[in-house]
Amino acid sequence: MRPCWSALRVLVIATAGCCGTALGAEVVDIGKSEYEANCVACHGVDGKGGGVFAELLKTPIPDLTVLSKANGGVFPVARVYGVIDGREAVKGHGGREMPIWGNDYQARGKPLYDDYPFNAEAFVRARILALTDYLHRLQAK
Repeated sequence: MRPCWSALRVLVIATAGCCGTALGAEVVDIGKSEYEANCVACHGVDGKGGGVFAELLKTPIPDLTVLSKANGGVFPVARVYGVIDGREAVKGHGGREMPIWGNDYQARGKPLYDDYPFNAEAFVRARILALTDYLHRLQAK
């Protein structure tokens, strides 16, 4: 099934709190912010794998701008999501040099106050979807 990117963008924008524009606040690109905070060191600003840590790793860093091209012109949403999430490791795939961001997001998603219901899994999914959407936007045309 091919994803509906307009629906995904609506979800990401809604999660980002787009209503801030009505108050004159700037809309934050959560996907870009997540990429800059967690991915640039290895994957580089342009997503091509030239980050400052790239030469320290044993595994070559993949070029994130050609994921669609390598997948017959279709952005591999489920695979990208699974790689970022990483909490469902498959032993047959060997070790992981890339951090498991699903667990990291879950730890950072703890509420500051306990006076409202909080869904940590929804927080994790929203962050990963936002990052996945940003990676889709990085694809070479």
